[in-house]
Amino acid sequence: MQRPYRLAYLVSHPIQYQAPLLRLIAQDPDIELKVFFCSDFSMRKHMDAGFGHEIEWDVPLVEGYEHKFLPARADDGPPSVFRPVNRGMPKALRDGGFDALWVHGYMRWYHLTSMARARLQGQIVLNRDEAWAMSTARGPARDIFKKFFYFLLRRICHGFLVIGSANRDYYMANGMQPDSLFIVPYAVDNAVFQKRADAAAARRDDLRRELTLEPGRPVILYASKFIRRKCPDDLVEAFIRIASNAELRNPYLVLVGDGEMRGALERQVVEAGLSESVRFTGFQNQSDLPRFYDLCDVFVLPSLLEPWGLVVNELMCAGRAVIASDQVGAAYDLIRNGENGYVYPAGNVSALQEALGNILADPERCREMGAESRKIVANWSFAEDIAGIKQALRHFVGDPPDARNHTT
Repeated sequence: MQRPYRLAYLVSHPIQYQAPLLRLIAQDPDIELKVFFCSDFSMRKHMDAGFGHEIEWDVPLVEGYEHKFLPARADDGPPSVFRPVNRGMPKALRDGGFDALWVHGYMRWYHLTSMARARLQGQIVLNRDEAWAMSTARGPARDIFKKFFYFLLRRICHGFLVIGSANRDYYMANGMQPDSLFIVPYAVDNAVFQKRADAAAARRDDLRRELTLEPGRPVILYASKFIRRKCPDDLVEAFIRIASNAELRNPYLVLVGDGEMRGALERQVVEAGLSESVRFTGFQNQSDLPRFYDLCDVFVLPSLLEPWGLVVNELMCAGRAVIASDQVGAAYDLIRNGENGYVYPAGNVSALQEALGNILADPERCREMGAESRKIVANWSFAEDIAGIKQALRHFVGDPPDARNHTT
């Protein structure tokens, strides 16, 4: 008689994208999961600096799995490298009889110290992080520190749960061995996003009327923060160049989101004389986004230094063509040039313009690309996440101990 693997998960705060995955893991008979949060920051109404908007998530964040908020001080803002100041994780690991500790991210001090103490206590330590070669700007001094840091990290962590191929390649370039890497892809709840997008199709005309969009004209969508790193101005510039092209059926550009660049983007549109063809919707909560996903013909994420970009997954679940810059981590696993979209060099507006033209010029090809997106993302899901976690546990823990010989 074997018991489930006992897995502790340490993360800074409840994250809307992770909640459905944690619920599925908790339902798996092979894993007994307990989640430890450093902060309840995301449970409170708070100001998001990127959106410049007060956020209150409209999706359940902590339902359906066992969890605990660790005692914390200095918990009056978003989690950072040194805040909040937590305690209690080493004792929780000892008392809980856990086989392994899985930690999300390694750049918080409490995460690092918790992993080190778990290793000293004899627990298996697994880490999942977003880093890859283009995920952040680095200089020579930072590179020297990085080499020393990864030297230590290899001695703290037994294994690494990689989110995609760029993340895997980055780990290997920094000395991690292939047998310590397990694919646990960055995914969304595919079934939910597909279902919501399909449901929105019945009300698509209502949204077009709400946004005063003429029938028959295609829609280009941007849905993210209006900040420099996301480069929405590159998309607006590319749109300005194609907007008057009758062969592309006079497209609309719908910009969903908010942030510090909104005023500049609105001026960019007005100066180009394209206010009739561009819509700013403001911030939309997660449950409302599938309406816009269904509305569009093609989605664009033009970011710089984007670790992944889960919005790409969401649009692919909605069955839409996608375009992303080559500094978006998701592009390396989910976008196949000419099949379901295009990857273009970040900052190259001419290349973005060309990609948009290639997709919008042929409505049937655009629909075929969207269908291909759904096929691709179907194999990039929570099922692969759970399989990867189990593979790592089997590799380091072995078969779960006999329940009769285990005491807590």
